[in-house]
Amino acid sequence: MAIIDIEAPLHEAHRDNHTHRDVNGGWLRPAVFGAMDGLVSNLALMTGVAGGAVGQQTVVLTGLAGLAAGAFSMAAGEYTSVASQRELVEAELDVERVQLRKHPKDEEAELAALYEARGVDADLARRVAAQLSRDPEQALEIHAREELGIDPTDLPSPLVAAVSSFGSFALGALLPVLPYLLGASTLWPAVLLALFGLFACGAVVARVTARTWWYSGLRQLALGGAAAGVTYALGSLFGTAVG
Repeated sequence: MAIIDIEAPLHEAHRDNHTHRDVNGGWLRPAVFGAMDGLVSNLALMTGVAGGAVGQQTVVLTGLAGLAAGAFSMAAGEYTSVASQRELVEAELDVERVQLRKHPKDEEAELAALYEARGVDADLARRVAAQLSRDPEQALEIHAREELGIDPTDLPSPLVAAVSSFGSFALGALLPVLPYLLGASTLWPAVLLALFGLFACGAVVARVTARTWWYSGLRQLALGGAAAGVTYALGSLFGTAVG
C-alpha cells in the first residue's frame, strides 16, 4: 500500500509564502535622498557657476567644495534628525514603562479594549491581554506597537543614517566632478554623466517601490535636468550682469 505524505502539500504551500522587504531600516531613506541630493545639488551648483563663464579650475573647485560641504551637512543633519526622533520615542517608552509599573491593571484593560475595538471577542481580548501582560518587557513592546505604532526593538540608528547620508551624497556629488578630474575641459561630459547617474539612481530606487524602472529613472532625469538648466541660465544672467 502506498503511503501518502499528507504534510507535502503543507510544505509546498509554505514555500509559496511571501516575504516583505525591510521598510523600517534607518539606511534606505538617507542613502537614496543623499545620492539624489548630491547629484542634483552639485550638478546645479557647477552648471550655475559654469554659466557665469568662469574658468575650468573654478568649476572644479566649486564641485569639490560642494561635495565636501554637502556631505558633511547631510551627515550632521541626518544624525541630529534621527537622534532627536529616537530620543522622543525613548521618552515616550519611558512614560509607557512607568504606567505599566504603576497601573498594570489599567494598562491591561486598555490593551484588551484595543483588541476588542478591532473585532476580537471581549472575553478573548481580556484573556489575550492578561497573557501578554505577564512579561513587562513584552507588555511594553505590545503597547508601543499598538499605541505608538513603533517597534522598540528596531529603532533607527543615528550613526547609520549619518554614514549613509555622507557616503551616498559624496558619491552622487562626485559624478559631475569626475569628468573634469579625468581630463575633460568642458561642462557637457559632466552634465551627461550626472544625468545618466540620475536615471540610474531612479531605476535602482524602483527596485524597492511599486514604480517601473524607466518611469522612476526618467522622473529623476527630468528633475535633475531642469535644475541644471535653470541654474545655468541664472549663472549666465548673473555673470553677464556682474561682468
